[in-house]
Amino acid sequence: MQQDLAIFNYLAEKLLEAEKQQPVVKPIPAEELYETLDISLSNEPTNEASFKEALEQLILNTPRTATKLFFNQLFGGRNPKATLGDLLAVLLNNSMYTYKVAGPQVGIEKEIIKKVCELVGYNADSDGTFPTGGSMSNYMAMVMARDAKNPDTKYKGVTQKMIAYTSAESHYSTSKNATFCGIGREQVRHIAVNQYGQIEPQALSQAIKKDINLGHTPFFVNATAGTTVLGAFDAIEQLLEICKEHNLWLHVDGAYCGSVIFSKKYKHLVAGLEKVDSFSFNAHKMLGTPLTCSILVTKHKKQLRDSFSNDAAYLYQTDGDDYNLGKTSLQCGRRNDALKFWTLWKSVGTIGLESYVDKQFELAETARDYLKSNSDYTLYSFDNSISVCFNYKGIPAQKLCTLLYEHAEIMVGFGSFNDTEFVRMVTINYGNSSEDILHFFKTLESFVAKQPIFFDTEVFQDN
Repeated sequence: MQQDLAIFNYLAEKLLEAEKQQPVVKPIPAEELYETLDISLSNEPTNEASFKEALEQLILNTPRTATKLFFNQLFGGRNPKATLGDLLAVLLNNSMYTYKVAGPQVGIEKEIIKKVCELVGYNADSDGTFPTGGSMSNYMAMVMARDAKNPDTKYKGVTQKMIAYTSAESHYSTSKNATFCGIGREQVRHIAVNQYGQIEPQALSQAIKKDINLGHTPFFVNATAGTTVLGAFDAIEQLLEICKEHNLWLHVDGAYCGSVIFSKKYKHLVAGLEKVDSFSFNAHKMLGTPLTCSILVTKHKKQLRDSFSNDAAYLYQTDGDDYNLGKTSLQCGRRNDALKFWTLWKSVGTIGLESYVDKQFELAETARDYLKSNSDYTLYSFDNSISVCFNYKGIPAQKLCTLLYEHAEIMVGFGSFNDTEFVRMVTINYGNSSEDILHFFKTLESFVAKQPIFFDTEVFQDN
């Protein structure tokens, strides 16, 4: 083990140095991957030198998500305290289903869930768990909603046409999850959104009433705190009234931006959250823990247990159910995703997490201010979002993003809204500064200026 730890330290130092020298690694074309890197497996073991070399080349050719030029996904950066917690979790290798095998690590998870419930505004009847990601958080919420609407479903299966509602801009997992829990994709209604990407309450109300008149059973509404493209926050308080009228479970998918619960300045974006049935967020996004770290909480502790608890005498042999976390989780064996969040939270406090969230909105404001001051850009996003959507000189967004990636300049993605495609940069790396944001734009502009063969901007602007 000591020898392998030495290899790890060597590789980590190599990576950190490479990140400084070359923030964006030049991608290996997918069709050339197996010819470029030694990633094949064989019957015979490799020697130590070849093993180390293969690892080094693999590490140095992997996309660098922690650098100041990575804006491609809804995560980025690297927090050292959170990384330390994740490394320790791997070293300890506990599974989180029973207190017998996880010991005090169970307390770590329970403490986080308790504090999150307090921040949301739930009472003592609340509880939660750490699913394997945002999609699974949403799935667990849908299952609880299904079982709350018809408790027999858990035993007899779905025997009626149950309808779920989500916005046209919500995460794709809602449709996928409807398949998993027996509802069916065709029973998911994608509700229209307004100009800001928020679900239209009136359209939702009309859709629910239509389904009721058809004899269907509405049961679940999925709201979003930070839509995937525009970073929009649905108006929770308006949705609550509709759900109360029709006795529907309201879940808030805060995978992207639900961490605003840590910020006094931005928590108003999820006003009414304390009244919703369930809420989830990803600490590996706005809070910067390593992937994955997803938290689901509900104000219905009993429903969480009723939907996911199952007796297993060979497993639950000591301690009470409150400390045997497998009673409220989707899976049995489960890695310790809580420790990395705990080491981060413990080290910086709630006030530190608040500063991380606030910083991301400040960086987005820096980006929007720059775009507004430069006539070569068209801005499509709005205040109170950390998704900054724009186009430059009329250049097709997909073309621009792809060329920046292929030439190892910047990693940034593109998206679309209302049939308009644009570059979508996310200011989710709180390790960046305002200067880093401006450097992003200068890098983009310089690349376009140096590559006239790729960009005939007059043609794009005319079109």
